[in-house]
Amino acid sequence: MSKITTPEQAAARIPDGAVVTVSSSSALGCPDRMLEAIGARFDTEGHPRDLTTIHPIAAGDMYGVKGVDHIAKDGLLARILGGSYPSGPSSKPMPEIWKMVVENRVAAYNVPSGILFDMTRDAAANRPGVLTKVGLETFVDPQREGCAMNDRGAAAPIVRRVEFDGDTWLHFPNIVPTVAILRATTADEHGNLTYEHEGAYLGGLEQAICVRNHGGLVIAQVSRVTKRGSLRPHDVRVPGHLVDLVVIDEDQKQTCETPYDPAISGQVMRPWESFARAEHGVEKVIARRAAMELRPGMSANLGFGISAMVPRILLEEGQPEAVTWTIEQGAVGGMPLTGFAFGCASNADAFVPSPQQFIYFQGGGFDVSFLSFLEVDVEGNVNVSKLGKKPYLTAGCGGFVDITSGARKIVFSGWFEAGAKVELTDQGIHIAAPGKFTKMVEAVEHVTFSGKRARELGQEILYITERCVIRLTDQGLVATEIMPGIDPERDIVAASGGRVQVAPDAITLPLSLLADAPMGWGQ
Repeated sequence: MSKITTPEQAAARIPDGAVVTVSSSSALGCPDRMLEAIGARFDTEGHPRDLTTIHPIAAGDMYGVKGVDHIAKDGLLARILGGSYPSGPSSKPMPEIWKMVVENRVAAYNVPSGILFDMTRDAAANRPGVLTKVGLETFVDPQREGCAMNDRGAAAPIVRRVEFDGDTWLHFPNIVPTVAILRATTADEHGNLTYEHEGAYLGGLEQAICVRNHGGLVIAQVSRVTKRGSLRPHDVRVPGHLVDLVVIDEDQKQTCETPYDPAISGQVMRPWESFARAEHGVEKVIARRAAMELRPGMSANLGFGISAMVPRILLEEGQPEAVTWTIEQGAVGGMPLTGFAFGCASNADAFVPSPQQFIYFQGGGFDVSFLSFLEVDVEGNVNVSKLGKKPYLTAGCGGFVDITSGARKIVFSGWFEAGAKVELTDQGIHIAAPGKFTKMVEAVEHVTFSGKRARELGQEILYITERCVIRLTDQGLVATEIMPGIDPERDIVAASGGRVQVAPDAITLPLSLLADAPMGWGQ
């Protein structure tokens, strides 16, 4: 019996009340055509109803791949757990899923991506849920929000604190998925899946195993079908005995705004000179100072924002392969991409499934992590996951909490003030006009990273801004390095309302850091 069917016929197999796990990272690997069919069926028939959906990273973007927005409908969606949510600029309309969240029309949770993959693994093996220290003292902890994004989420907790073997842990009881929706490039007639045009494997295999172990329905969206026996066994990432139905979308995008780029899927290797250099400016100066924390041979994790520029600094220095980059979607090595293709890498050494990548992250196997911040408070807490006034400007935590929980060293990068007029001059950095508000606040809106726990664990924490390098100490936030041209008392202490102090032995960084020329990294 053929497994090939239409999206509409596959959607008709999803029952009311199903728990649906979706493999996707924004538009990367998003089974958009299948999600569209579910939404269309509900519009016509009123079914399926009351779904719980689980998105370990995210589903869809704001630039042409609707993803979860296809099913963001009252009556269809009852509960959603996402590592991330579609995000974008305030000039674009708020996604429908965000409207449901902020209007309390769906029970919504922002769960660290690694924990969601852990939940899939433990539910698959019939273990009693996830026991983890990831997220302690952050918004993940039930002593704070317990991952809940609104009142409906808070009314139905998904995590609790427990004592085990004399220590405190977070316990996430099993939420067992009954439907999995995956995406690959090619399926054969038996349902074997290969990922040759994909920029990542994500977690499709683990999601399929979990659903199959519980007698559920596994649906795979692909762009093409081939004869059984024509796929190399080593290339099959999800074997056909785990797949029930295969639907075809010949037009599925590889990732955001990208129909297909063979360098993203590792089918060609780009010359290093083909990559754009970082544009000279203040953010590049911040990224340069961050790059000074690297040494040849290190392995480093990378996040979104200013930090994503750091590999381009090494590229400009003529050493693009000196450091092995690792990103949560699974790429190892190569050049992590920016903009719409963030989450992908060209010239990668390998693609690791996301669940395994998160095991590496949670265990702190890498040397240093480069991440960004929205705001930092006097305790050293960092918020990257919530902006109450404009919620969809941030995607949520993604893998940030998994990464920071076990990292030995974290370098956060960001602006000291929002909206300040900052100029690069021959004498250094000049603050031509103060900002609207400081990013160094009394208390962050959302604790995505706990400064208190970092101090307890002995993590080395730096915050790099256009004005200074700040270190987290037992005395609070202390600026130990000053950018050339910056007045420490006016531009740091006073501008932060006294929340950042300047070390008596603070040094001034060299003016060469601001030059529009390579800085001699690694020499």
